[in-house]
Amino acid sequence: MLSRLKLPTYLTKVLFIRSLSLNQNCLSFPSSGFGRKYCNNSSATQYPNEKDGHFDFETEWEKLLKPFNLEDLRKSFNFITPSRLFKLLELPLDVPTSMELFELAGSQTGYSHSFDAYYALIDKLGAALEFKVIDRLLLQMKDEGIVFKESLFILIMKYYGKAGLPGQATRLLLDMRTIYECVPTFKSYNVVLDVLVGGNCHKVALNVYYDMLSRGISPTVFTFGTVIKALCMTNEVDTACSLLKDMAIYGCVPNSVIYQNLIHALCKLSRVDEAGRLLDEMFLMCCIPDVDTFNDVIYGLCKLKRIDEARKWFDRMRLRHFTPNSVTHGVLMHGYCVIGRVKEARAFLDYMVPEPNTVLFNTLINGYIMAGMVEEAKAIMYGNMLSAGCKPDVVTYTILINGLCEKGHMGSAREMVNEMASKGCEPNAITYTILIDGFCKGGRLEEANYLWDEMSEKGLSLNTVGYNCFISALCKDGKVQKALRIYDEMSIKGCKPDIYTFNSLIYGLCKVDEMEKALGLLRDMLLEGIIANTVTYNTLIRGFLSRGAAEQALKLVNEMLLKGLPLDEITYNGLIKAYCEGRLVEKALWLVEEMMGKGLNPSNITYNMLINGLCKVGKVQDALVFLKDKIDRGLITPDIVTYNSLISGFCKKKWIPDALKLFQHLQQQSKDYEIRPDAVTYSILINCLCKNGNFDDAYALLCRGLDNGFVPSNITWQVLVKNFVRGHMKESLFFSLSEI
Repeated sequence: MLSRLKLPTYLTKVLFIRSLSLNQNCLSFPSSGFGRKYCNNSSATQYPNEKDGHFDFETEWEKLLKPFNLEDLRKSFNFITPSRLFKLLELPLDVPTSMELFELAGSQTGYSHSFDAYYALIDKLGAALEFKVIDRLLLQMKDEGIVFKESLFILIMKYYGKAGLPGQATRLLLDMRTIYECVPTFKSYNVVLDVLVGGNCHKVALNVYYDMLSRGISPTVFTFGTVIKALCMTNEVDTACSLLKDMAIYGCVPNSVIYQNLIHALCKLSRVDEAGRLLDEMFLMCCIPDVDTFNDVIYGLCKLKRIDEARKWFDRMRLRHFTPNSVTHGVLMHGYCVIGRVKEARAFLDYMVPEPNTVLFNTLINGYIMAGMVEEAKAIMYGNMLSAGCKPDVVTYTILINGLCEKGHMGSAREMVNEMASKGCEPNAITYTILIDGFCKGGRLEEANYLWDEMSEKGLSLNTVGYNCFISALCKDGKVQKALRIYDEMSIKGCKPDIYTFNSLIYGLCKVDEMEKALGLLRDMLLEGIIANTVTYNTLIRGFLSRGAAEQALKLVNEMLLKGLPLDEITYNGLIKAYCEGRLVEKALWLVEEMMGKGLNPSNITYNMLINGLCKVGKVQDALVFLKDKIDRGLITPDIVTYNSLISGFCKKKWIPDALKLFQHLQQQSKDYEIRPDAVTYSILINCLCKNGNFDDAYALLCRGLDNGFVPSNITWQVLVKNFVRGHMKESLFFSLSEI
C-alpha cells in the first residue's frame, strides 16, 4: 500500500537499507529504471545522465539522502540513530519500505525508537488505512515505556474519521486514559466529536459531550458548535438552544456558524419566529449572517404562507446591505405563486430582480399554471421570457404541457411537444410521462401507447410513474389482465414497482371480484420490500365487504392494527356501512364512538349511514334523537340524504303524516339553504302513498313537484307504472299521468 512514492516492484528486494546492513563499504540506491552502487572502490560502475549537454552523476535518491552524510553512515557501527530514522521516515517512501527500515533500525544493538519515529511511521500507516498495524505499534510503544503524547492519538482519530470509522475514534478516546495512560484534553474530544458528526453518529456525539463535562473538561466554541450541529441534524432544537445559553457559563461566545445551524434547523421545523429572533440576536452579538441565513427565514415564512412577513425580511436584508441572490428571489416568487398572488410575483420579477434567469421565469410560469391561467403562462414564455434574453428549457415546456393536460387540452399539449422538439429542446421522460398521464386519465389509451412507442424510439425508458399511469387507467377500465401484463413487463425492464402500482392492481382485482389474486398481490408486496399502507387495506376491506365477507374484512382490520397502521375514516365508514346493511346498528354506533375516541371526526357520510341504518331496523325515533344530539353538538349539518333516510323510515313505519310533515320542513329549508327535495324524495313518498291507496295525494304531490321544477326520474315512473299494473290506480288518473 502506498504512502507517497511507490518503489518499482523489481527493486523492493534491492533496498538500500539491506545494502547498508550487508556491506558497510557499499550503498545501493534504487533508481527510476536501474540499480546503481556507490562504493569505496574507485572502479565502481557509474551510470551518467545527460542534461543540457552535461553529465549529471547524481540520482534522485542520492540528492534526497545527501543531508544525512553518507560517509558517516558507511563508517558508523550503529549507523541509524533515532533522529536519522525519523528523517528517513519523512521521505516519500512506501509503507513496506518504511516498515522494513523501522524494523531494521530497531534490530540494532542498544537502539531504542523515539516518539518522533513512531509518530512518523504511524502517520504513514494511517494514510494507508493500516489500522491493525497501528494498534500493534501502540502496544509496542507501551511495552517500550515511551511516554504517549496527545498529538499522536489526535492524528490516529483523524485518520479514523477519513476512513469512515467514527466508532474506532470513540474507542481510542476511551483507550487513551485506560490503556495508554494519556489524559485527553478538549482537543481530543473536539476531534472525536467532529469525526462523529461527520459520520452521522449524532446521538453518540451528545454522549461524548456529556462524558467530557463529567470529567471536568471545559468545552470550547468548537465543541459547542459541533454538538449543536449534531442536535440540529436530529431535530433536537430545544436542546441545541439550551446549549447556546450554556455557552456563556464556560466563557464561550457563539459564532456565525452556530447561529446559522440553529436558524436553519428552526426554519426546517417551521419555528420561524424563533429563527427570526436568533437572526436579530446575531447582529447584537456582532455575528455577521450570510445570504443563506436570510434565505432560511424567508423560505420558512413562505412555507407557512406568511408571504408579507417574508417580504419584510427581504427589505431588511437589503437595508443591511446584503445582496439577495437568485435563491432569495425564487423563494419569494414561489411563495407569492403558492397563495395565488401571481401578479405580485410577476411585479417582483419585473422590478426587484436585476438579472432574471430561466429558473425564475419557470417559477412564475408555474405560478400561472397553478392558478389555472394557462394562456397567461404561455404569454410569459413567448413574450417576457424571450425579451429578457432567457431561453425556455425543457422544464419551461414541461410546466406548460402539465398545465394544458390538467385543463384537458391534450391536443395543444401534444403540439407543444412537437414545438419544443423543433426548437432543439428535446422532451425528456418527465415530459412524456405527464402527457401519458393526461391521455390515460382521459381514457385515451391508444394515444398513450403511441407516446410510449415514441419514447422508446428516442431511447427513453418509461419510469415507475409512467407504468403506474397505464396500470391505473386499465384497472379503472376493468382491464385488469392487461394491467397485470404491464406489471410483469416492469419487472423484466428492471423498473421497480411502488406502493401506487400495487394499490392500483389490488383495486382492479377487487373491482372484478378476484379477491384471492388481490390477497396474493398483498403477499408479493412484501417480497418486493414494499409495505402495504392504509389505502391498500381499505381497498381490500371494501372488496370483501362488498361481497358480504365481513369476517375476512375484520381479519384485515386486525392485521392493519398489528402492523401499526391507523384506521382512518374510510376504513371505519366501510365497516359501519357493512354493519348497518347487516342490521347490526349497535356495533356500528360503537365504531363511531371508537372513531371519536381516536380523534377522528365522523363526517355527514358516517352519520347518514347510521341514521339510515337505524331507520332500516325500524328505530326511527332513535334516529331522530341521534340526529338532534349531533345537530346540537354541531357535528352534523343535515343534507338531502339525511332527510331521505328519515322520510323512508317514516314511510316504512307507515307514519305518513310524519313523513309529509318532514317533507314540508324540507321544502321550507330549501328557501334558506341549498337543499331541496330530489327524485329520491318524491319517489319514496309517491311509492308510500300509492301503497296505502292514496293515489290522489300521490298525483297531487307529483304535480306540486313538477311546478317546483322537479324532473321525475326513471325510478319515479317505475313506481307509478308498477302501482298501475297491480291495479291500485284509477285508469283515469293513470292517463292524466301519461299526459304529464
